[in-house]
Amino acid sequence: MTAPALPPETLEGWYALHELYTVDHAALLQADAGARRGALDATAAELHAMAAPAEGGWSRVVPLVGSVADVMMVHLRPTLDDLLAVQHHARTLPAARWLRLQSAFLSVTEAGLYHVTAKLAAEATARGGEPGDAAYEAALAERSAAELASPHVRRRLYPEPPDEMPYVSFYPMSKRRAPGQNWYALSLEERSRLMYTHGTTGRRYAGRVMQIISGAVGLAAWEWGVTLFAVDPLEFKRLVTDMRFDEVSAQYAEFGDFHVGKVASPEAWTASLGS
Repeated sequence: MTAPALPPETLEGWYALHELYTVDHAALLQADAGARRGALDATAAELHAMAAPAEGGWSRVVPLVGSVADVMMVHLRPTLDDLLAVQHHARTLPAARWLRLQSAFLSVTEAGLYHVTAKLAAEATARGGEPGDAAYEAALAERSAAELASPHVRRRLYPEPPDEMPYVSFYPMSKRRAPGQNWYALSLEERSRLMYTHGTTGRRYAGRVMQIISGAVGLAAWEWGVTLFAVDPLEFKRLVTDMRFDEVSAQYAEFGDFHVGKVASPEAWTASLGS
């Protein structure tokens, strides 16, 4: 494997599922009032149980504004099997008869080790070895363990829901592979440099925006999912604007649709459906 094609090592945490639903309001209004109220109350109770499951992770309900969908359900779970179970649970809620799934995005929380990978690859070359040899793998295991012990990395891989930041923006993104703008043809050192600068921009919003970055390569058509939380939804506009002026985004990033809303309690959301 040549140096320019060397991918960065990554650390993974919880699996994530973002589901977008529309509400069939016509069918909802035609339902018997008593049956509708019973189904919505039961749905609220089940969503509460899903919010903080015993196996770990969490779920949140996010009514959306200006989207093709009405509501987004965000689920994080320790394993793919756990996520399969919560997907089935969400799609068989008592209120599911009035919900129409528009799209779903599967990913896993991720911490990219660009700098670590570039450093270890350079060290391997300097000693006459190559990335992937025994010495490289031993050094990588040691560095990965150190990164996993870092509170900062653990917060990225196993994020707690920031309930003090109720506004949410979710969007998918990928890196370009066009002639002359192929991210994957850049050297590892260049990609490491660009991602360091990109991360510096994001860190300026610490305390104002919480970011969950999840990798979707091999899991979805897009390569990453980005979930942002904030107290002030205008911070989404400011952050994304700043990041688009970074070279890595200006030259190599492709963005999907943005979905913006505000976290609601299960009771508040189901009450809005019954009103």
